[in-house]
Amino acid sequence: MYLAHFKLKRNPFGMTPDPNLLYLTECHRDALAGVTYSILAGKGFVVLIGDAGTGKTTVISRMLRYIPSDKATFSVLLNPTLTADEFLESVLVDFGIAEIPDSKAKRLVKLQEFVSEAHASGKTCVLVIDEAHKLSPEVLEEIRLLTNFENAERKLLQILLAGQTELAGVLNRSDMRQLKQRIAVRFNLQPLSVKEVRAYLLFRWAGAGAQSALPFEFGAIQTIASTSRGIPRIINAICDNALVLAFGAGERIVTAAHVEQAVRDLDLDHLDSPAAPATLPPLVLPKLNLPGPAASAQPIRLRSLEQYLPSEKVPLIMRWAGKLKLASVERANS
Repeated sequence: MYLAHFKLKRNPFGMTPDPNLLYLTECHRDALAGVTYSILAGKGFVVLIGDAGTGKTTVISRMLRYIPSDKATFSVLLNPTLTADEFLESVLVDFGIAEIPDSKAKRLVKLQEFVSEAHASGKTCVLVIDEAHKLSPEVLEEIRLLTNFENAERKLLQILLAGQTELAGVLNRSDMRQLKQRIAVRFNLQPLSVKEVRAYLLFRWAGAGAQSALPFEFGAIQTIASTSRGIPRIINAICDNALVLAFGAGERIVTAAHVEQAVRDLDLDHLDSPAAPATLPPLVLPKLNLPGPAASAQPIRLRSLEQYLPSEKVPLIMRWAGKLKLASVERANS
């Protein structure tokens, strides 16, 4: 609706998890590089936790694009509200197994044969489960048993559980202790800080092919940061609606009034998130210009992963992270 008005090539604040517009904070870079490395290194069981809207699904989408199809085969479950039988059937179907046996025992044998054959051919089998905080205890027990697919060298099935902050509580239950003990690596996505909100807006604006500076004034960005609590999905909703309001008024600058109206329209006045502070410090902004190619090219540290690995492995991780960052910078500026 407002693309031509603001001289954009695409929607900068869409609600779908577009991996091309994943803004990599240090936390998100750690998660993306770490999850990718953990899968390729055969760590076995990885957990990604973050509040609703912090970018878990987008991180997963980017990871799926990074790992070549000749290196791994994926089964991705986006709706985990299944029975134990339905869960196992869905895993087999998404791995591309056409003939599904009737009995559970035969299904497990089928899956074990599949992952063993894939390993023999040099490919890694990866099971990705989004919205994992909604999994039933019965399905979680099935997942625990699937972690037993291994040989003397490594796990044959790599499992990634991604879920909202409630997943941490699920894993901390006493009846889940056996499952929790199998977690090799764990990552947590955090909401954006106040400074990161501005950088996020600049990144998305540039990624949309903008030919002009970011049109959000100082007060508008302050309101976006405080109201959204740093949740990217909410930032997108507010910005998209504010741009529509500015376009409707024939204005090229998004003011605090536009943002406040968007917040009221979305009924976000009383938004609360336990993952972010209730009050935010004042935001001091320089002149808003589009970032150049080197604006987001910062060194990557994988502190969340280093604690699990021997010191001699760190350079390898850093090389992986560097490749991931280089690819993201190239895509952002292409």
